[in-house]
Amino acid sequence: MKNIIITGGAGFIGSHVVREFVKKLPETTIINLDALTYAGNLENLKDIESEPNYVFEKADITKPEELRKVFEKYHPDAVVHLAAESHVDRSITDPNAFINTNVIGTANLLNLCREFWTLNPDHTHGRFPDEPRKNLFYHVSTDEVYGALGATGFFTEETPYDPQSPYSASKASSDHFVRAYGNTYGLPFVVSNCSNNYGPNHFPEKLIPLCIHNILEEKPLPIYGDGKYTRDWLFVIDHARAIFQIFHEARTGETYNIGGWNEWQNIDLVKELIRQVDEKTGKPSGYSEKLITFVKDRPGHDKRYAIDASKLNRDLGWKPSVTFEEGLSRTIDWFLENKEWLDNVTSGAYQDYYRKQYH
Repeated sequence: MKNIIITGGAGFIGSHVVREFVKKLPETTIINLDALTYAGNLENLKDIESEPNYVFEKADITKPEELRKVFEKYHPDAVVHLAAESHVDRSITDPNAFINTNVIGTANLLNLCREFWTLNPDHTHGRFPDEPRKNLFYHVSTDEVYGALGATGFFTEETPYDPQSPYSASKASSDHFVRAYGNTYGLPFVVSNCSNNYGPNHFPEKLIPLCIHNILEEKPLPIYGDGKYTRDWLFVIDHARAIFQIFHEARTGETYNIGGWNEWQNIDLVKELIRQVDEKTGKPSGYSEKLITFVKDRPGHDKRYAIDASKLNRDLGWKPSVTFEEGLSRTIDWFLENKEWLDNVTSGAYQDYYRKQYH
């Protein structure tokens, strides 16, 4: 494949995926397509922006005419689709933004792939078992499409969809559209559903970077409800490795769950963050626990997510490279070493240079 479009490549997860592809595919042009909304930050990619196989195209997936120009310019062989509105709280206050980006935006991409690629509808569900893969639509999704778990059990690739928020409903819808285009038009696709990501460059509206920032600034650490909501956490660099491996090795039409085998209750997670940040900044043990502040729960809050990633391990041999404590330590170190990045994001200054350059 000569040209691969990665949508949402200026975002948190997307920037790590772009870096993985750029570094590992020197003969392939990687096109970072991003609308540069509030969560898009090209400073995330300053270390590779001069690489000869990397280009950036500012385009909004909700605007088909902008997407068409990029497709006509590059005639992509594959699309890795990460562009999405992803913050659950924002989906509760503004669900239409999530419908427009996550559902309609995905459909716009699918329609252009259908137009630009030669598809064979006789091969249903995107499966081409006896032919070399010429094209691929890789859709990156979330475990939240499965709903919530009780005290036991795990999400598998066969778990029925049961989305509980506007965000997860929009992602579930986009998952269904991808599979429907595979089944109806023979569009070659793969889908992956990941657990909560964390790591360097994480936008500080999310729990882990928000808490790191607030511990450093001695501001309150807001925790919903009783703090016993449980999530499975995945180091973003491991996620990028998994996406690269699935892209190259998975059979078309397959779905893979990507998780870190790291279940933590929010309150325990925050206390571990406090322990590590206090230790790294020379504060007495437990000094920042006074910052913990329980706040009113949000509507439709799923109690527990946990992913069974054994299919990915069994089929492709992927597994996380770090424990959660190790990944947290690397994440905290990155934020401590990149305070300017954090200051630019929290102040909004990160929007200035690149937004003017790509207005």
